[in-house]
Amino acid sequence: MSNPLLTPFDKAPFEQIKNEHFKPAFLQSIASARNEIDQIADNPEVPTFENTLEALDYSGKQLDRISSIFFNLNSAETNEEIQKIAQEVSPLLSEFSNDITLNEKLFHRIKSIYGQKATFGLNPEQQTLLDKRYKSFSRNGANLNDSDKSRLREIDALLSKLKLTFGENVLAETNKFEMLLTSASEVAGLPDGAKEAAVQLAKSKNKEGWLITLDYPSYIPFMKYAENRELRKKLAMAFGSKGFHGDELDNQENVLQIVRLRHERAQLLGYETHAHFVLEERMAETPHNVLDFLNELLEKAKPAAEREFKQLTDFAKELDGIEQLEKWDSAYYSEKLKQQLFNLDDEKLKPYFKLENVIDGVFKVAEKLFGLQFNEVFNIEKYHEEVKTYEVYDSENQFVALFYADFHPRPGKRGGAWMTSYKSQSTASGINSRPHISNVCNFTKPTDTKPSLLTFNEVTTLFHEFGHGLHGMLANTTYPSLSGTSVYWDFVELPSQVMENWCYEKEALELFAHHYETGELIPMELVEKIKESATFQEGMATLRQLSFGFLDMAWHGQDPVSISNVKSYESDAFKDTSLFPETSETCMSTAFSHIFQGGYSSGYYSYKWAEVLDADAFAYFKENGIFNQEIADKFKNHVLSKGGTENPMILYKRFRGAAPKIEPLLERAGLIKRAG
Repeated sequence: MSNPLLTPFDKAPFEQIKNEHFKPAFLQSIASARNEIDQIADNPEVPTFENTLEALDYSGKQLDRISSIFFNLNSAETNEEIQKIAQEVSPLLSEFSNDITLNEKLFHRIKSIYGQKATFGLNPEQQTLLDKRYKSFSRNGANLNDSDKSRLREIDALLSKLKLTFGENVLAETNKFEMLLTSASEVAGLPDGAKEAAVQLAKSKNKEGWLITLDYPSYIPFMKYAENRELRKKLAMAFGSKGFHGDELDNQENVLQIVRLRHERAQLLGYETHAHFVLEERMAETPHNVLDFLNELLEKAKPAAEREFKQLTDFAKELDGIEQLEKWDSAYYSEKLKQQLFNLDDEKLKPYFKLENVIDGVFKVAEKLFGLQFNEVFNIEKYHEEVKTYEVYDSENQFVALFYADFHPRPGKRGGAWMTSYKSQSTASGINSRPHISNVCNFTKPTDTKPSLLTFNEVTTLFHEFGHGLHGMLANTTYPSLSGTSVYWDFVELPSQVMENWCYEKEALELFAHHYETGELIPMELVEKIKESATFQEGMATLRQLSFGFLDMAWHGQDPVSISNVKSYESDAFKDTSLFPETSETCMSTAFSHIFQGGYSSGYYSYKWAEVLDADAFAYFKENGIFNQEIADKFKNHVLSKGGTENPMILYKRFRGAAPKIEPLLERAGLIKRAG
């Protein structure tokens, strides 16, 4: 049987791949990659940048492609068989990764080049690659003795399986919960679109009534609009207790094992904690700097958050006699208060944000800023019929990238939104190999009577993920490991978060915000209200983000060995940021996929860190025009195209002309008064 993953391909051969192809493909490509590594390590020639560092960076391409396809499917279109394969191959990949970083002959070659790097005449990108590669070896055990190396391998294999199990449990919990409502009074307050979607979902499962799930397009409208407080509570409790039921899907022990193993690993490598290990390779540099940063924002945000919480509490009491505001009341009364203060209702905005129009809008913004053209094509293989595919060209009609977009929830798809890559950009032998980039989201599906209409929050999510996409698409580097989003983790959110700013600007909204039935442009008074309401409850929103950052640092910034109770430890981490009464039945950590499954451990603060960068960067655009060509070119040339080729602060200063200031963020959030 020929295996499509083992024959040369450029575009991912999704429609030819069967599940049984994956494991043989992994085994063979790992063997091939290992052979490439051995050839580099055993090369009898004197070590040079080209025959060692460059050769290493271009090695294992087939394995990288297979991995990207497989693990993206495990997130976007998984099933039990794929999850089983993931559990089998993850330890193999972890072992292979260790085989590279613990290969003494290979490290000896890199070390000798590193020791005399001044004699090689390296350009900045080559210097970065050498520094990064040397550190990746020394930071991952190359200098350890044999018994410590052996323990490191055990830890990495265990962690790879634990992280997968954690994510599988969260997905299974999400899919398991269903709330079938059979009385119209139970869905009172829900917008027609949300009700229709709930009826359609019920029908798809051969049920009568309104089916509500924990998928965001179902969960969020219910929490925001449903009048029945008890049902909101039931849904919120289910959402907040994922992985916290003491059953076979419980994640408490997984959390404790993951943080203990990460700590042991960091100590083995000579670091005080996992956070010290991680942050050495971040703009923030140390846990102390992160906590200082979080506390500085906390000091500014907490008084505003407490004022907003009191305003919301008084409002709920006055409106409905609610004596004690609970977590399941927050979205509901916030929406009511927002409507009262701004006469702005998400349901009034949604008709102006038909998904296809917003996609067209984000493409037009990319065209005006960066000269890009997106042409939808129908001859590219995809992993699900809902996926859209585009070829991207620049203003000179040169091919830039292939772009996949996957917008709606499915049972085999994890929640949230993300950008990913099926093929990295790199340049070899004078050929610039262009990237294949994907955005995956979970937006409301079209119904029998309505197209997919986005909330304003979903519009900003689409722009956000597209910003990551641009970072990948516009990559223009030599080495694949420095390309696109391969940057410091607290820099990676700059391109995504800065793109969200265009959603609030009249000039940008005019490009796409047209009523899906009448074609009428969004009224400018609505645009003004969007802008006015942008700082609504910003103190509470900031406090919420900070709480996640503090929780992350609590798990990873100290020795976790003595922690036995996940819930009480979490509650302690939240003590300075909590506004609502504690609920003993819920736990954030057991479903905190960002830090226990994704790559955000000791890095959740980076969302706020990147907000400082994005507010400062967009202030530069605002001063000169949001479609100013000169500034757009600077952003493209010094940030988007450069990937991780130089220190991000150097790149940022090249774009902006100065280091970022925190004031634009605080002003934008309404936490300090605007200067002048």
